[in-house]
Amino acid sequence: MNIPKDPVILLSFLNLKLRDEYRSLDDLCKSLCIDETEIKSKMKTIGYDYSLTENRFI
Repeated sequence: MNIPKDPVILLSFLNLKLRDEYRSLDDLCKSLCIDETEIKSKMKTIGYDYSLTENRFI
């Protein structure tokens, strides 16, 4: 799947998918064949971390 390259748009995309379709970031990454470490790193560049308890980037 082609995911957004812009970190801010990617943030919205990920949180939407996590809210509506996936129980965890791990599930999302496996399903979309994307690297979880890379996603977390990209979100850190704009000040966001994944919250396991909230299942979203905050």
